[in-house]
Amino acid sequence: MTIESLREVVRSDPFRPFTLRLADGRSIHVHNPDNVAFLGSGRTLFVAHPRSDRFELVDLLLINSVEVGGNGASRRRRAG
Repeated sequence: MTIESLREVVRSDPFRPFTLRLADGRSIHVHNPDNVAFLGSGRTLFVAHPRSDRFELVDLLLINSVEVGGNGASRRRRAG
């Protein structure tokens, strides 16, 4: 996954919720663009989970794909 392609998803207007699919099989759903931040050089992604008062730090190299939207109207962006 490239930094530019993920920033495009995060900054889309209007924003559409998305799911990060990670190499270890986990999925991280992002409901709000305010819950995401690129750290340092942009290779590390901070994802807040405000409902549970926790957060995750994700290395962009571990993201296999990004699924945008839901309810059958999703599209996947492959790492590349």
